[in-house]
Amino acid sequence: MSRVHSLSDDQVGQELQKMTAFIKREAQEKAEELKIKANEEFIREKTKLVQQETDAIDVAYEKKFKQATMSQQITRSTVANKTRLKVLGARQELLDDIFEAAEQRLGDVTKDKKRYGDVLKGLILEGFYAMNEPELQIRARKADYALVEPAISAAVSEYKEKTGKEIKASIDEENPVPEGSAGGVSIVGGGGKIDIDNTLEARLSLLKDSALPAVRKALFGVNPNRKFFD
Repeated sequence: MSRVHSLSDDQVGQELQKMTAFIKREAQEKAEELKIKANEEFIREKTKLVQQETDAIDVAYEKKFKQATMSQQITRSTVANKTRLKVLGARQELLDDIFEAAEQRLGDVTKDKKRYGDVLKGLILEGFYAMNEPELQIRARKADYALVEPAISAAVSEYKEKTGKEIKASIDEENPVPEGSAGGVSIVGGGGKIDIDNTLEARLSLLKDSALPAVRKALFGVNPNRKFFD
């Protein structure tokens, strides 16, 4: 039969000290472990929050940058369009002034009678070729009748010489070109239903339409935005 040895007071005290030291050490280690974990969790949360704030700032900056870029593009486009419209307006105004000056000088053509007679002959002859009819009427200003008569005769002769066809033409005195006109003639055929307006005003208008691209090019150069040319 074994004997149970009782511990002395000193031994009991030593054992209690050992147990107390062990418990204290375990508690300190546990506390340190908890402290380390808490610090790690704090760092993770802090990093997460910083990253979220950084991402939010980046998104806000990107949005504002895009808005600023778009606003700048709109402003540039608006300024460019306004400038272009001003340039086009100035160019058109210059072209209008040129043709307006030409229109005001149309009357100068009639001052040189010989030259004006040649012009009338050319206008009448052009009408002969365009109509291609055996009998036509010529309308002119009453003030030009004296020049229109020989112009008709000369045009008839040249037409016959060039085409081998006979043609008759006379002045339509019942329907003269208004005296307010700068000059020129109208050639009437088709029983009065077809009218070629070869007055000086009509010729200038035709010239304006046909010559405008060439005038623009001569004054302002080639348009870099134009891809096709006649």
